[in-house]
Amino acid sequence: MILQALADYYDRRCADPDPALRLPSFGLEDKEIPFVIELTEDGQVLRVRDTRSLDGKKLRAKSFLVPQGEKKTSGVKANLLWDTAAYVIGLARERKGKTELTPAQAFLQRIEALPEAARADVGIRAVLAALHRADWSIIEAHPAWPDISESNPVMTFELAGDDRLICQRSAVVASAMPAPAADDATGICLVDGTHQPLQRLHPSIKGVWGAQSSGANVISFNARSFESYGKTDRQGENAPVGQRAAFAYTTALNCLLGRDSRNRVQVGDASTVFWADRATAFPNLLSDLFGEDKDEPDRGVRAVQALLEACRNGQLPVAERDVRFFVLGLSPNAARISVRFWWHAPLQELAPRVLQHFADLRIVRRFDSDPPVPSLFRLLSGLALQGKLDNVPPRLAGEWMRTILEGTPYPAGLLNTAVIRCKAEQDVTYLRAAVLKAWLNRDHRRSHPALPSDHAHFKETVDMAQEDIPYRLGRLFAVLERIQQAAQPGINATIRDRYYGAACTTPVAVFSTLIRLKNAHLKKLVDKQTAYFERLIGEIVEPMTEFPRQLNLADQGRFALGYYHQRQSFFARKDEAAHTDTPNTTTEEA
Repeated sequence: MILQALADYYDRRCADPDPALRLPSFGLEDKEIPFVIELTEDGQVLRVRDTRSLDGKKLRAKSFLVPQGEKKTSGVKANLLWDTAAYVIGLARERKGKTELTPAQAFLQRIEALPEAARADVGIRAVLAALHRADWSIIEAHPAWPDISESNPVMTFELAGDDRLICQRSAVVASAMPAPAADDATGICLVDGTHQPLQRLHPSIKGVWGAQSSGANVISFNARSFESYGKTDRQGENAPVGQRAAFAYTTALNCLLGRDSRNRVQVGDASTVFWADRATAFPNLLSDLFGEDKDEPDRGVRAVQALLEACRNGQLPVAERDVRFFVLGLSPNAARISVRFWWHAPLQELAPRVLQHFADLRIVRRFDSDPPVPSLFRLLSGLALQGKLDNVPPRLAGEWMRTILEGTPYPAGLLNTAVIRCKAEQDVTYLRAAVLKAWLNRDHRRSHPALPSDHAHFKETVDMAQEDIPYRLGRLFAVLERIQQAAQPGINATIRDRYYGAACTTPVAVFSTLIRLKNAHLKKLVDKQTAYFERLIGEIVEPMTEFPRQLNLADQGRFALGYYHQRQSFFARKDEAAHTDTPNTTTEEA
């Protein structure tokens, strides 16, 4: 199903009326080529054109459509009329292994092996003349020569006055089309069901975070333990995919994983790509909602608003309801690529699940700068040590993404990660509180299946009527901290810094001490403040008969949520505080 969906996407892109959106035809590929050598018709080197331009802080080469490159694992294999400088101009490099041919010799032989009609092309004659002459002094005099000699970049040729590369000339393209070899195995292709030559070694897939820079494979058989009976040393025949189908699915996947692709997001260690089976009004929906949003903080808000508008009254436009979305999560596994998750469903199923995810996350913000619609990237960063995604448990991101798409309870590891980070830093941030609220509400609906699918057991703001004891303990802890801050203005460290971890784990061991501290702090306040805090504490502890001896993990999450809610209620804006009986004891932000 995965390969079929990717092959269908390739066919649809190839048929796109906009040439700029079409994918390379069978036997071709897009390749970034930093340096183009300009030749005269007799093979003289006129100049070297540097195609690189600044992209942010880095130089990025222009992309060209060229004959598909060889799959290079070891040994010497030359591409047709383009390759690294070691192949094209014989740049001296340390060679791995011992072969009779040098890269430059292999490059020349590949061109000389072209059909006679192709070698008669003026462009190919110019390249052959240049290679036999081997005078690269103009290249060595180029200002970029130090970069060339150090990095061994990709190079190719063009004729002076021609707006095409020589490898793009019609004679070359025609001869570059793959033709079945005499020893190619044939069989029924698993993707399209036709009888055709099978792909022995599949093209490499590039762009998966953490995988080899040269590319890796989803389908690969290079050891006896992976092979089927009777298919020893027959590699790709163990999972028979036709040559054209292999080209189609790998080209589509490389396009989706491309550097500028709007169809990919990084979810933890899973490089996640998505696409639809036809044109849709929401082509970049998942990228807008779940991708990194540092350049456009409001992108997620606009995406949710567009989806809400489309779903108003529970109806999507008829043309959009059956558009099927595909989501594929890939993670590195040595020289291979593992499928972390695979999901597909029509938009009419996806849309309400995505909206429910953001409804579950919705909570009072700590700062005005906090994103009202936090992306998955930002949420995961908020749960990670030092805010680095590398510190997120490897499987957590993929499992979380899958539960969002399926509309099921979030993984238990998400609660564990959020609670541990709150205790480790003695701080319940906006992002962690949002995750805790969403996890707890989904878990509550799971344990109470009769409830509506959008029921929220915990609200966006502090819930005075919520009788959950751990939640109330968190509220109480926030009130006790607030009393300390009111009694000791400007204090650097509060009870949160010393007691938070113990208070949310073993309340009975801590709260008696905190109550005694509270009594001492209240003596420093004016009567109006004392009366307010005493009344608030009385309301919070009214359902309690004793402090619990221990709180389990879910209870610790409720404690953290109660603490966050109550703490944020103290930092309401002045215009909001004017409508309550809460004394305005401070104007600082939380």
